[in-house]
Amino acid sequence: MAEPTSTKPGIAAAIVVQGGRVLMVQRRIAEGELSWQFPAGEIEAGETPEEAAVRETAEEVGLTVKAVELLGERVHPKTGRQMSYTACEVVAGTATVVDTEELAELAWITYEQVAEYVPYGLFEPVQAYLDAKMQPEIS
Repeated sequence: MAEPTSTKPGIAAAIVVQGGRVLMVQRRIAEGELSWQFPAGEIEAGETPEEAAVRETAEEVGLTVKAVELLGERVHPKTGRQMSYTACEVVAGTATVVDTEELAELAWITYEQVAEYVPYGLFEPVQAYLDAKMQPEIS
């Protein structure tokens, strides 16, 4: 695993696709250009990135999810933080804003809306996963 660029803990993001839409959350305080993002938070001591992604999803939006696949890790080009991205499947619950201190709102967005919510583009492994899971079938 690559060493983080700072002493801050890494951030784990959950990529949750259900019913052809992906879950995005809007932070109350944007991190630079980052306003809408995937449910995410700091990895706690002793936690794997996958465990942190599952925990953060429950804490932020009240969904019980299970980690399916670690899609990749990188140092985020906008924040300089070590990031990991985990594909997750919904096990139970309905997404609502639970962490009202951190989140303003949430949205289940379509494949076509991703560029509107994330205009600077997604990390390639995440984009590839969404392409495979969400892209409309071309017949």
